[in-house]
Amino acid sequence: MLPTAPPTELLPSERAVVLLSCALSALGSGLLVATHALWPDLRSRARRLLLFLSLADLLSAASYFYGVLQDFSGSSWDCVLQGALSTFANTSSFFWTVAIALYLYLSIVRAIRGPFADRLLWAFHVVSWGVPLAITVAAVALKKIGYDASDVSVGWCWIDLEAEDHVLWMLLTGKLWEMLAYILLPLLYLLVRRHINRAHEALSEYRPICEDRQLPWRSSSSSVADKKLVLIPLIFICLRVWSTVRFALTLCGSPAVRAPVLVILHGIGNTFQGGANCIMFVLCTHAIRSRLLSLCCCRCCPQPSAQSPPGGTAPRKTGESQGPRHTSEEAHST
Repeated sequence: MLPTAPPTELLPSERAVVLLSCALSALGSGLLVATHALWPDLRSRARRLLLFLSLADLLSAASYFYGVLQDFSGSSWDCVLQGALSTFANTSSFFWTVAIALYLYLSIVRAIRGPFADRLLWAFHVVSWGVPLAITVAAVALKKIGYDASDVSVGWCWIDLEAEDHVLWMLLTGKLWEMLAYILLPLLYLLVRRHINRAHEALSEYRPICEDRQLPWRSSSSSVADKKLVLIPLIFICLRVWSTVRFALTLCGSPAVRAPVLVILHGIGNTFQGGANCIMFVLCTHAIRSRLLSLCCCRCCPQPSAQSPPGGTAPRKTGESQGPRHTSEEAHST
C-alpha cells in the first residue's frame, strides 16, 4: 500500500479553473452533438464515431464537474457513483478516440467499404461501450472505487487508495488504455498521413497542366489535413500526459504530486477533451464553421422580406435570378 500522506488540498482558484474546463468541455461536446443533429448530410461514418466520442466526453465532463464541485473527503455513496460514471465515460472516451483513428486508417489506407464497414461500426460499439461497462461494474461490485485523496485526481473520486490491489485497478480503469492510446494514436495517424502523401505524389505525376490554377487551393487544403493528422494525437497526449505523470509520482510516493501546476494541468487535461475535439472538428472545419456562422447570422440579423418594385417583373417567371443563388449556396456548403 501507499504510505499514508495528507490529501491534496484544492485551492479555490484551482477548483474554479477545473470547473471552467468541465463547462467548456461539456459545451464543446454539446455543440458537436448539435451539429450532427442539425445537418444530416454531414453524418458520415467518421462523424458518427465522433458523435459517440462526444457523448462519452459529455458524460465525463458532467461527472468530473460534480466531483470537483463536491470536493469529497470520504467514500460516500455519491463519491462512488461519481467515480463509477467518470470511470466508465473516461475509459469509453479512450476507446472511441482510438476507434476513430483505426477507422480512418482502415477506410483510407485499407479502403474498406460496404457491409464490412458497417460490421466494424458495430464492433466499435461492443468494445467501446461494453469493455468500459464491464470494468466499471466489476470495480463497483468489488468496492474498488472510492476516495483517492485527490492524489490521482483533482477533487473527483476514482480508485480507493486503501485497496490492496489499487494499482491494478488504476491500470484497468484508465491508465492501461491511456498509455496504449499514447502508442496507437501517433502510429495510426502517421500511417494515414504517409499513405496520403504517397497518393499526392502519385497524382502529381499525372496532373494535367490545365489544372495549375487549382494547385494553390489543393495544396492549402492538403496542408490543413496534414496539420490535423499531426495535431489530433499531439493534443490528446498533451492533455492526458499530466494525469500519467501524477499517477507515476503517486506510485513513487513523491510529494511533487501535490504541486499546484501539476494539479491544474491534470484537471484541465482530463476534463477538456470535449472542448479540444470541438475546436478541431467544428471550429477548425470550414464546412461546419461556415454553416454555424450562417445560422448565427440568420438568427441574429433576419433579412426583411423582399418586395418587388412596381412595374417590375417577378423573378419566379423565368427562374433566371434564382439559379446563381443556388449554385453559390451549394458551393459554399461544400
